[in-house]
Amino acid sequence: MLDAPKSERVKGVARLQQKDARLETGLFLLEGPQGLKELCKQPELAQEVFATANALDRYENLFDQLYDASVPIIEVSDLVMEKLADTKTPQGVVAVVSQFDVSLEELIASGPQLIAILDQARDPGNGGTVIRAADAAGADAVIFTTDSVDLYNPKLVRSTAGSILHVPAVINQDPAELVAALKAAGIQVFAASAGGKLITEITAQLSKPTAWIFGNEAHGVSPEMLQLADEIVALPIFGAAESLNLATAASVCLYASAFEMRSNR
Repeated sequence: MLDAPKSERVKGVARLQQKDARLETGLFLLEGPQGLKELCKQPELAQEVFATANALDRYENLFDQLYDASVPIIEVSDLVMEKLADTKTPQGVVAVVSQFDVSLEELIASGPQLIAILDQARDPGNGGTVIRAADAAGADAVIFTTDSVDLYNPKLVRSTAGSILHVPAVINQDPAELVAALKAAGIQVFAASAGGKLITEITAQLSKPTAWIFGNEAHGVSPEMLQLADEIVALPIFGAAESLNLATAASVCLYASAFEMRSNR
């Protein structure tokens, strides 16, 4: 059992909570049983898994699958788990996982039909929720422009509830180069922003390959991206709310496209 919270090994793993350590190593932390469940489907990504005795008993079936896949599993004390976990009340499982973002070229070559773009979105909870919504809507990828939240931020990873392992992600994209590449591949680019055409007015266009741009929580889609988009699209507000938050707006837009794409198959 690993029971020394101040050991160099524990400190090294805990450093992955920091962005510079993740950039240096190409690794990140996946915390909790839901992440563990999804990791069992892609065990080749797992470098090692740390778990408390209680977690080893509670999730025995999942750990058996990882054992069978030759993933190293290390039992740790509760004190060590508190050091490794990013949450205040850890659930007893932290996995060290290889980063798996893909290049824009790889994504385009796969022939994507529905993409979510996060343009300078900074809140990790929102970023993770958009990934989860994209996964649920059957989107093919999520793309992060430069100055957006880190894909492997611990809070973002937890917010995806395991969906980070389902949806390909492209990171650190220059807005102009990104939009040009998508348009060249025959993908229309819509920016979700107030003041544009109502989404109910462009229903017929939603069945085509589409990339949706969702902007910064405070300032919305950047002026540069608004100018580059094929269409600026707004969601109607039928009640008294002034607006929808980023993650909710993304869910509505992605599902609107998903409905139309599937009804036209």
